[in-house]
Amino acid sequence: MAALKHRRTALERVEKFLSDTYFTDCNLRGRLFGDRCPLASLSCFQTPRRIPYDEAVRQEFRPAQVGDSFGPTWQTCWFKVELSIPPEWAGREVHFVWESDGEGMVWRDAQPIQGLTKEGEKNSYILTRTLKKSEPHSLTLYVELACNGLFGAGKGSMIAPPDPDRRFTLSKAELVVFNRDVYELLVDLEVLLDMARLLGEESQRSFQALYTANQMVNVCDVADPSTFPAARGLAAAVFGQRNGESQHTVHALGHCHIDSAWLWPYEETIRKCARSWATVLGLMECNPELIFACSQAQQLEWVRSWYPGLYARIQDFVAKGQFVPVGGTWVEMDGNLPSGESMVRQFLQGQRFFQQQFGHTCSEFWLPDTFGYSAQLPQLMRGCGIRRFLTQKLSWNLVNSFPHHTFFWEGIDGSRVLTHFPPGDSYGMQGRVEEVLKTVKNNKDKGRVNHSAFLFGFGDGGGGPTQKMLDRMKRMNDTDGLPRVQISTPDQLFSVLEQESSQLCTWVGELFLELHNGTYTTQAQIKKGNRECERILHDVEVLSSLAVAQASAFQYPASQLQHLWRLLLLNQFHDVLPGSCIQLVVEDALQYYTEIRRAGARLQEEAVQALCRELLQPQAGSAQSSLVLNTLPWERTEVICRTGPDGRDTLALVTVPSMGYALVREPLLPPQPVTVRKQEDGSITMENGVISVCLDMMGHLTSLQLVGSQRESVPAGCYANQFALFDDVPLYWDAWDVMDYHLETRKPVRRLLKPLEVSLAGGLRGSASFSLQVGEGSSLTQEVILDASCPYLRFLTQVEWKEAHKFLKVEFPVRVRSTNATYEIQFGHLQRPTHWNTSWDWARFE
Repeated sequence: MAALKHRRTALERVEKFLSDTYFTDCNLRGRLFGDRCPLASLSCFQTPRRIPYDEAVRQEFRPAQVGDSFGPTWQTCWFKVELSIPPEWAGREVHFVWESDGEGMVWRDAQPIQGLTKEGEKNSYILTRTLKKSEPHSLTLYVELACNGLFGAGKGSMIAPPDPDRRFTLSKAELVVFNRDVYELLVDLEVLLDMARLLGEESQRSFQALYTANQMVNVCDVADPSTFPAARGLAAAVFGQRNGESQHTVHALGHCHIDSAWLWPYEETIRKCARSWATVLGLMECNPELIFACSQAQQLEWVRSWYPGLYARIQDFVAKGQFVPVGGTWVEMDGNLPSGESMVRQFLQGQRFFQQQFGHTCSEFWLPDTFGYSAQLPQLMRGCGIRRFLTQKLSWNLVNSFPHHTFFWEGIDGSRVLTHFPPGDSYGMQGRVEEVLKTVKNNKDKGRVNHSAFLFGFGDGGGGPTQKMLDRMKRMNDTDGLPRVQISTPDQLFSVLEQESSQLCTWVGELFLELHNGTYTTQAQIKKGNRECERILHDVEVLSSLAVAQASAFQYPASQLQHLWRLLLLNQFHDVLPGSCIQLVVEDALQYYTEIRRAGARLQEEAVQALCRELLQPQAGSAQSSLVLNTLPWERTEVICRTGPDGRDTLALVTVPSMGYALVREPLLPPQPVTVRKQEDGSITMENGVISVCLDMMGHLTSLQLVGSQRESVPAGCYANQFALFDDVPLYWDAWDVMDYHLETRKPVRRLLKPLEVSLAGGLRGSASFSLQVGEGSSLTQEVILDASCPYLRFLTQVEWKEAHKFLKVEFPVRVRSTNATYEIQFGHLQRPTHWNTSWDWARFE
């Protein structure tokens, strides 16, 4: 007990020396900044727009001062900062200190130089590391301040909706002398103190670190910098003791995960990229060993368009191998909801951009933060030149702990990719001892591989690495008692994992995230817009290809289609398509869908008109023809609606070949027309010679049979097309989650507003419609449609929704017993269990 008390006292003594609240003249951190002086002048102007530098500097600036507040949310303030460095600071390191709860960016000589973010630990800009007498002591900077924080402008909770009336305060703006020797000593002591705390009492290195830190406190006089070298020498002796060859190697990669939209709109992301990447390039100039991995071609394209000077510097560092483009996709998209074609286009647009801009494509797919991963992705990756995959999101699983951190992932066709989950379960490490130790301790593939990734830098809202993160890791580079920490590229990491891969396990099928199931249904209008626009662009491409083949004068609209595809791919970002974004982003997304629909309809009409001009040449004595187009890859026989010369719409049964067209003069006659009969009990039967159905007054499907087999599909005593309400109150994240206990709250919808009535009496098409009241204030109207020769029913449903925290589902029980159900995914299908034998089964309840 006495030894434990002595150890605790020693730890607390070092902590007090570093930063003491009461004895402020005795702590080291209080000596980090020396002399200070105010700015020569500070002025600003405010605008609701995000404007370029050239426009901003021409505005009228008014005097401003520290303590002023600005806003409201999403406004922009530009500050003109006049600096005059005192001549007596010659030979000293001088910083411009700026503290605000908004996101700032320093502009110098008309170029973005560095981000200033309180939450990202970047509150100062280094004016000079050693002030020379020959340097200009007076200069002008501009600071562009966004009235939002690193994580938007939520009130109370990080994921709360933005507060539209929030104000942002400038709390500090001054020049200071930075004491570099104090800073280095602080980092030494922080690392030693963490080693003492975290290695544990069973480790002799823990005690060595603790005793060394105490010796340093004994040697060091905070008021006498001449004592610092001796104290640092003690630390260097500890950091100089090397590891054995068997030690695990942690591959540290600088990173800055920037959500292309989330708690802020797309336009603010453009500035987040500039703030973050300008800061990273400044760090690279001082730290040539720094490697920074950057994904998402869209973000690079934004910077190329808005900040050409910054982009040119990025290209230089790409050529040096320090700034490393990764990922191969246009954005870090959702991993489940986009169609197969959209996923291919993500890789096509991304890889093409990286090839054109940087001279090579990516070999790593980089998707650290999406909500599950389709089993088709390995095949798509391999087809697009990618054989490696990095993510970490499955560490969020609510029920089962995923069993691997390094493994082969096998898709539905047998394609395999080497997959790595950073064992620290984060893409925002800060280079601390605790994180490095967790990376090794948490690794589920110990013995199989001896290397793992460590992604460091502030993320989600941007920010990226800091100098302090790098300095911590320099001390852990090869220190006995800690894993080796090595700055690496993604290629270096995966190359060594490939060399060690002979003992790795293989995971077959989807990577299912046991959380965030609500993202399949949240913001339904975004899901609807995505699917409609995927269909529109598909149809435009098919019809334009047919037009090129048939009409020599027609030009394929390649550039217009690329623009529209890129808008659609942007909206598939993993916080937009899933609906886990703020309302401003939803409005942006819906506007992009409107643009795609409008432009897509125009391009489609141009292609159809070209085909009509070529194929519907009037011939003497011939009957009038209709051109019917099929953009799907199978022959279709369907009932269509066509407009006659008199402007009236008529139905017709036609057959059109796969991905082609047919000239229809006389529509087909169905083998058997649709018959619709209302029974005495109010139910309605419909039959077309292929299937026969029966609907009760509530619109329930009580019978569904394949004519000829007489096999009933609806179980006895059950209803198909049964609407039901469920509670939707998750434990954590409202927009993201739905919990399994919601299934216990089922309430069938049984309040009839309008009973089932015949809408179309039959022939080529028969239908019936009804209306129900849902919950307290919502309603739905549905038309059930059966076409001639068609082997299925169609349900056209319109819902007026006014409920909160409720789910509306529709149920179709069938007389089929199977232990598995088959589900369509991109370019294929997979099976999931229909039983809940294991925790892995029931975690996939949604």
